[in-house]
Amino acid sequence: MDTIFIDQLAIDTVIGLYDWERKIRQRVILDLEMDFDIRAAAETDDVAKTLDYKAVAKRVIAFVENSEFDLVETLSEHIAALILEEFAVQRVTLRLDKPHALRGAQGVGIRISRERLQ
Repeated sequence: MDTIFIDQLAIDTVIGLYDWERKIRQRVILDLEMDFDIRAAAETDDVAKTLDYKAVAKRVIAFVENSEFDLVETLSEHIAALILEEFAVQRVTLRLDKPHALRGAQGVGIRISRERLQ
């Protein structure tokens, strides 16, 4: 299986447990790796036969911008489920970074991998 990726997709959203976090928008950074067989697109040079990563990015941005989760774990699960439900990918690996959420650290976050149920 091949992998199409989107790196460092920056999105502002409401995320966090603390009262002050519920009143502001914070940046999260997403890295997405999506397993997708590119052979049909490569053989025909037809964009309609590949994964439209711009459409994926636009959908994820719209979802995250409008979300208000407490936990990065919850946000990550919802993003992975959305991609698997709406796009023809077999597996998605998502890394979500919440920059500067911990003093002394560049960022904290989570990495998950989810597969399409057959």
